[in-house]
Amino acid sequence: MSLRVAIQMDPIAAIDIDADSTFALALEAQKRGHALLYYVPQHLSMYDSVVRAKAQSLTVRREKGNHYDVGDAGMVTLADMDVVLMRQDPPFDMSYITATHLLERIHPKTLVVNDPMHVRNAPEKIFVTEFEGVMPPTLISSDEDDIKAFRADHKDIIVKPLYGNGGAGVFRLQPDDQNLNALLELFAELYREPVIAQKYLPDVRKGDKRIILVDGKPVGAINRVPAEGETRSNMHVGGKPMKSDLTPREQEICEIIGPSLRERGLIFVGIDVIGHYLTEINVTSPTGIQEIERFDGTNIAALIWDAIEAKR
Repeated sequence: MSLRVAIQMDPIAAIDIDADSTFALALEAQKRGHALLYYVPQHLSMYDSVVRAKAQSLTVRREKGNHYDVGDAGMVTLADMDVVLMRQDPPFDMSYITATHLLERIHPKTLVVNDPMHVRNAPEKIFVTEFEGVMPPTLISSDEDDIKAFRADHKDIIVKPLYGNGGAGVFRLQPDDQNLNALLELFAELYREPVIAQKYLPDVRKGDKRIILVDGKPVGAINRVPAEGETRSNMHVGGKPMKSDLTPREQEICEIIGPSLRERGLIFVGIDVIGHYLTEINVTSPTGIQEIERFDGTNIAALIWDAIEAKR
């Protein structure tokens, strides 16, 4: 099977080929004989209801500093493609949401991964609330009194932007911390959306586990351990990746959410688990597949393409 594949992603010149999941997906697609096109979200458009993109043919290789070649840019009608990978990184803002509306016009005749309607309707920190018994105590609110009452109940809390990503703007407020008012004032200046507050989970010192699910089934995991003196476990702020297997509780969480992911066309998903709790479901541009492969040899990019090809 040879597919025509368009990859909507951030500029390919700037990616880290040893960590970028989109690069791994492109390599695997190329290995299978699929024809690749590449474009950035700013080159996605709709003219008289026809969704199109200014795209370039793409060839990739695992060679630092020389990891890709592109052809001349030309306008492509995306309905003529077999698959579009929507792989640009957040922020999940109106630009991102607009892209989902445009790509929804061509799906499912052209398979968009992940399903753009359900990407739009599954913000990563809100989607978790649909599943009972998996979240830590959580508040989503703009009301200062509500947030202060939540802190009074739980003492040690995490406060972060509702649509943040990559660990940006994540603050831990311990019981004696006097910065809550100032922090809420800052968030009100920077964001129009509510904030999310969660009870601090001491188990984060043992790691924040990233689990990858393909078509609703768990296929691999890494544990990300925060650096000393750091609340966040994101690898780009010093979190250390470690080999990890699924615990019975993590397997249970995957069984709870898996059928819903599959029904919604969310083929490639990364979830974050701290201790016994699910904290996020990442459906926009999940990462971690290269790190998992280095630890246990699982080629998750191949499993993702198996799932895509089965739907084509």
